[in-house]
Amino acid sequence: MENGIGTLSEKTVHSVLKYYLEPDTSFHEVKTGRYVADIRTPDGIYEIQTRQFNKLRNKLEAFLPEYSVTVVYPIPHIKYLRWIDGQTGEITPARKSPKKGVFQSVFYELYKIKPYITHPNFHLLLMLIDLEEYRFLNGYSKDRKKGSTRSDRIPTALYASETIMSVDDYKKLIPDELDDTFTAKDFAKACHVNMTIAQPAVNVLTHVGALKHIGKRGQAYLYQRSTAPK
Repeated sequence: MENGIGTLSEKTVHSVLKYYLEPDTSFHEVKTGRYVADIRTPDGIYEIQTRQFNKLRNKLEAFLPEYSVTVVYPIPHIKYLRWIDGQTGEITPARKSPKKGVFQSVFYELYKIKPYITHPNFHLLLMLIDLEEYRFLNGYSKDRKKGSTRSDRIPTALYASETIMSVDDYKKLIPDELDDTFTAKDFAKACHVNMTIAQPAVNVLTHVGALKHIGKRGQAYLYQRSTAPK
């Protein structure tokens, strides 16, 4: 049972988004130089990446000089979790996860491709997606949940999307409730994310010109919204 259903991995999310963005399969998996683009149309290339943006570096290096490239990043918004018993095949009823995804989650990944994100041909499409996640009860804890293996994630609805093409678009990812000056910790609190996301967020936002570094508050760096494009 595990070997059968587990082979899907992240392919379902990737496949659903590919058909959502471009129903015409003749534009799917198009050989482009040394690489294969997820989608290539006359308007440009779309690369769908659920994680590990570092794996995009070589493609971006090759594609950006010649094509408009949109990196599509699906973010789990509301997630319902189902557990699979690999012995019996039983699947539990869906339970809603207390965590809710936000657009700012992308910064953890964007930091990995920071040298490319200011290229004029680089664009982002962020998609907040409701989904069902299936996991095997094969973990090391007594209830077999800790350390368990994810089988697949099935998209059920598109909650919201945001296209990032300019400094002003990046500024939309800075919460309005933040004071004129703020720290990475303040950013984390306003976005309801942890510092693993907030630290690269202020770094990337400064890099693209949406924020500027203006000093320190104690040991913490202080940031302010930029008033003009970099």
